[in-house]
Amino acid sequence: MPNPAFTVPAEPVPADVIALSEGPANVLSGQWPDRQIDAVTRLELHGYYTKNARARALVYAGGGYHRLMHDKEGVEVALWLNSLGIDAYVMAHRLPGQGNHDKDMALKDGLTSLDYLAQFKDIPLLHIGLSSGGHLAGVMACQDHALKAAGALIAYAPINANHKDYKFPVGKPDYPPVEKQDFYNDWPIGIASEPHGMPDCPVFLAYGLYDEIVPVDHALNMIKAGQVLKRDVEAHIFDQAPHGFALRETTGTHAHWPELAARWFDRVLA
Repeated sequence: MPNPAFTVPAEPVPADVIALSEGPANVLSGQWPDRQIDAVTRLELHGYYTKNARARALVYAGGGYHRLMHDKEGVEVALWLNSLGIDAYVMAHRLPGQGNHDKDMALKDGLTSLDYLAQFKDIPLLHIGLSSGGHLAGVMACQDHALKAAGALIAYAPINANHKDYKFPVGKPDYPPVEKQDFYNDWPIGIASEPHGMPDCPVFLAYGLYDEIVPVDHALNMIKAGQVLKRDVEAHIFDQAPHGFALRETTGTHAHWPELAARWFDRVLA
């Protein structure tokens, strides 16, 4: 079947909303299943749990570091992971340049989240991110933290070709605000000459061949870096995949990517 077998409730409610910073609770705009967070007011982990979990995941939703696509690339991913025996924490992280936050705000929130999770049960950790959330997943997988990752899943994410030295298309303008572009410049993920930005853990990539928003060059760079550095990189390129395919697409060459990812989970968690 093209998508994993799980039932999405009419109004999904996390088991926990864990506040890890000061500030008012985040407000979701829109209606399920297309809610998003337009202005992140504090760091939160939205916990979705399963019985006898074999692993746990930090889930990073996309939104171009301008907003968070909370449902499509966060909650739906968490429920899918639950169906595969994985606890999921959807991270509502603060955004570079929003509310006077510096370029490293998302990274700082990610490290705070790792510190929090390190206190609890010792089961494998995965970093899961789609679109810009995939860039953050890659960044987090590169951190020298006591809580090491068993793997990182990155889908249609701008991981390296937004960097000032590796831009594709060549000559494209910088992204506003400046803090966002600076974060991309600090953390190109998957460039062999930038070893601080190549995860040591296994990586799963899912990209669209003709994605005009996030060109496949991002993935190709990481594939080449994996070859040069002899890392564990499993990559899937789908010629019919649009940007933002997530878990909702049921037709096209990318329809079975969740099954490929599920097999990859089995391998890295074995």
